Amino acid sequence: MALADPIRRSIVARLSRGPATVNELAEPFVISKQAVSKHISVLESAGLVTRTRDAQRRPVHLNPEMLEALTSWIDQYRLVKEGQYRRLDEVLKREALKPEALKTTGRRRLDPK
Repeated sequence: MALADPIRRSIVARLSRGPATVNELAEPFVISKQAVSKHISVLESAGLVTRTRDAQRRPVHLNPEMLEALTSWIDQYRLVKEGQYRRLDEVLKREALKPEALKTTGRRRLDPK
């Protein structure tokens, strides 16, 4: 997935503040501009960013519609998982309150006789 890489997530975060060139996007990283360009290509293939031409500049822009669609898709799964964790928490709380939970956990006790 395009956002699985932390560098690509950082690029998207930077572009959320406005368009930038490859050189500007490469500044905070200790990788080559060519590597940053490859990351941008992955984001472009996923439809998350676009490039335009402004004379000699080729700014990269965030595609907010695609990012919104991706966020909505992620939220669906997040809500499902949060519901599953809440149900698991309830089961674990009920189990902890059962009297059997206070007894031994399967170890044999030695009778002091």
